[in-house]
Amino acid sequence: MTDLLPVREAQENILATFKPRSPETCKVECALHRVLAETIISPIALPPFNNSSMDGYAVRSSEVGSASPSTPVTLPVSLDIPAGFTQQGVLADGTAARILTGAPVPDGADAVIPIENTDQYQRPQAAPMQKTVSFSKPAKVGDNIRLAGEDVQMKQVVLEKGKRLLPQDIGLLVSLGIREVQVMQKARIALFSSGDELLLPGQPMTPGKIYDANTFVLTGLLEDAGAEVIHLGIAQDNPESVKNTLDQVLQNSPDLIVGSAGVSVGAFDYVREVIEANGSLSFWRVNMRPGKPVAFGNYRNIPFIGLPGNPVSAYTGALVFVLPIIRKLHGLQPFARQALQVVLEEPLSSPDGRESYFRGIIRKEDGVYKARLTGHQGSGNLFSLVQANVLLIVPSGVTHIAAGETISAWSLDPNLY
Repeated sequence: MTDLLPVREAQENILATFKPRSPETCKVECALHRVLAETIISPIALPPFNNSSMDGYAVRSSEVGSASPSTPVTLPVSLDIPAGFTQQGVLADGTAARILTGAPVPDGADAVIPIENTDQYQRPQAAPMQKTVSFSKPAKVGDNIRLAGEDVQMKQVVLEKGKRLLPQDIGLLVSLGIREVQVMQKARIALFSSGDELLLPGQPMTPGKIYDANTFVLTGLLEDAGAEVIHLGIAQDNPESVKNTLDQVLQNSPDLIVGSAGVSVGAFDYVREVIEANGSLSFWRVNMRPGKPVAFGNYRNIPFIGLPGNPVSAYTGALVFVLPIIRKLHGLQPFARQALQVVLEEPLSSPDGRESYFRGIIRKEDGVYKARLTGHQGSGNLFSLVQANVLLIVPSGVTHIAAGETISAWSLDPNLY
């Protein structure tokens, strides 16, 4: 297998072609899953003011210390403070203030007693404020008060550059009053499939035809990684169709073209031929299984990766080669996929010693992950990938791993960790 390029060498050769994209300004509500190009420092404190965490009554705790169900303490109500109240107010000595959740605590109050612990519990919330309130339980200083800045301090670093924004991050940015953020421009990936046998969803199945699963599998992977996918369609098995498909990129200026099928040595594999006639190929065979016929080069100076046509091979090739490119374009460390250590419940064989990725299922027993295969490992068997929650990795040069040994695995299920 000396003519096959090692996986890591192929990855490094590919990544050397790319550099991170530039930042751009993005409205916060559009920034979900985008990668921050700046560190976010809080412009305000959260909460911005002391506020009540309960519907109830703000009090001086010393004035209700003796309250109990048998000997309630009754106070006059001097203030009514709804949420959104713009004046903090001052609580007069010997009085209580009706207060709603989120409303500012008046100066002088040091606790909030929940409405459940008063004689007002059964009254409708919208009812007019009573002149007095009786408390059946005491309060301690600080009870049910959220202090200003207890969540976030002003000028505190809250989100680091390079963070891929999650829903809760968006919520925090909005809470801080931040309207726009600097994010990395999305990687733009042009995608096409190749083959006369391919059908689109909804077209009738006819003899010799199959549906184009690769476009949808790869689109999902690329979009999950934060890329924008430009669909070029299906190229037929002739040089003119392949060239016409590829020439669409001249209008779109993608960072990368990704194709599936057509880069092997079959009689009708024309993608490689068209690429070499209008650009170049640096290599086209990698020491891995599944996915040996991976091509890398350029078409009219736009980087190109050709993945195999079999669905599992295309999927694995995208994980190994395309996702690191997207991470680099987004300004991230390319190789971030963490490996689990798992114990095999059955042996694995890789007769030709290629770096191999087996579809597996793992379960946790007594704190140890144990793994077995999903079944037949043919590179066209997409259902076995659907059943898998990991890829079990056999290193290059290893032909057999016995049951009971520990190997590395890539999780395909974010809930595993």
